[in-house]
Amino acid sequence: MTNQPNDLEAQLTALKQDAQNAIASAETLPRLEELRLAYLGKKGQVSQILGGLGKLSPDERPRIGALANEVKEALQTALDKKRSALQAVQIQAQLEAETLDVTMPPVYRPQGRVHPLNSTMDRAIDIFVGLGYTVATGPEMETDYYNFEALNFLPDHPARDMQDTIYLPDGNLLRTHTSNIQIRYMEENDPPVRVIAPGRCYRRDTVDATHAAVFHQVEFFAVDEGLTFADLKGTIKVFLQQMFGEEMPIRFRASYFPFTEPSAEVDMQWKGKWLEIMGCGTIDPNVLKAVGYDPEVYTGFAAGFGVERVAMVLHQIDDIRRLYSSDLRFLRQF
Repeated sequence: MTNQPNDLEAQLTALKQDAQNAIASAETLPRLEELRLAYLGKKGQVSQILGGLGKLSPDERPRIGALANEVKEALQTALDKKRSALQAVQIQAQLEAETLDVTMPPVYRPQGRVHPLNSTMDRAIDIFVGLGYTVATGPEMETDYYNFEALNFLPDHPARDMQDTIYLPDGNLLRTHTSNIQIRYMEENDPPVRVIAPGRCYRRDTVDATHAAVFHQVEFFAVDEGLTFADLKGTIKVFLQQMFGEEMPIRFRASYFPFTEPSAEVDMQWKGKWLEIMGCGTIDPNVLKAVGYDPEVYTGFAAGFGVERVAMVLHQIDDIRRLYSSDLRFLRQF
């Protein structure tokens, strides 16, 4: 009985030394966790040694208990320090594995550019959105009603010959202008309306330096009480000034479109020459009737221009076919 305290003290001292050596030699975090459980766990070696405290005399228990606590604190301190060291090594190894060598040449990825047709269309849209217009789109494959009839093109009217297009077996056709959006939008919305309608169009044109069978158009129209041709002129003047970045002389020449009355062609003076830039007019009462608007109450105006033509003027392009050639030597200029 007299040797029992000394035995427990010797076991604790030896355990402390062995545990500290084992902890110091641990190389991984999982191995360190195994050692923690082996020495300080509920069934660990320290707990097994402390199981003999009950056999000690009341005078010896405090001393051996204090020694056991010192051993536990020493082992816990050794475990914490070793864990911090192993974690630091692990983080450093991860950083070295993921290090980016900024001195190495980068992988070259050529930057794309916005096509001049898209940039021109986006520029026009931005201008009209700033004027309070709504952007609307519609189908490129259209019915005769929306492409012609509702826009006051009579079935046998010669104006249809100017917009000959591709007809499909089911009686539909590829739209010849974005004016079909005008009809579709007004059918679904009550006045007042202010809309810009961009999109692709198709006509049976002979392809040359200034014509293409597939082209892009932007139409804008507005319907409200009391709108006049003067409102149309003011809108066009503001648009052209913002589009081309300067105020320029413009003129209106009398023309004919089935869906506007009166109608006009718009010319602008650009670099000392008069250029035809768009067509326009006040909306024909028959068009308003087709969408259920009362022409005795509401009036409106509409205008449209070819995106290719504006892009060619802006960028001084001499042949419309360059816009469709996909020649990177040409497109990289924009």
